[in-house]
Amino acid sequence: MIRIVTSGRLARLHEDAEQARTRAREVQGQADAAWGRHVRETWELTARAETAESDAGILRDHVFELEAALKDARAAFAERREEIRRLREELEAARLNGRWLVLLLHYGEPHSIHRSQQDAYAYAATQGAPVHGWVAGDERPAAEVCWQLIPFTQDEAVTGFRSVTVPSQEPMGGAA
Repeated sequence: MIRIVTSGRLARLHEDAEQARTRAREVQGQADAAWGRHVRETWELTARAETAESDAGILRDHVFELEAALKDARAAFAERREEIRRLREELEAARLNGRWLVLLLHYGEPHSIHRSQQDAYAYAATQGAPVHGWVAGDERPAAEVCWQLIPFTQDEAVTGFRSVTVPSQEPMGGAA
């Protein structure tokens, strides 16, 4: 079958083809824009996922550090409790034997506890204190004295401890 195409028909076909090409370019532009948005969103999501993964790793490291610090703190606390228990036992033994312990102060702050003045002197010497030249306490505040000894014992009257140099308090005037 032979079809005759007129110039008007040919012009309409060219016009339809041009409209189709224009529409194809528009659709291609929309597709390119959608692809670009997709790529940007993928990059953003990937970056957020990587950041979250990195943050999780950092937090995991912090948790491990905190767990280790907590373990160390618990061990130190257990050691301190054991040391306190031992010192209480020593103090009780000193009380029962009529002895006392000696508190070593460094500029007014408690530094260590010793079984005798000689032990305290020897320990203070390892910390740089002079072996000789210790003098009796004076009127200066304890914070101004480099090293100071305070002998103490348990005082049943007050359910606590008192300096050996301070007499035990007796109730006065009917006070209990």
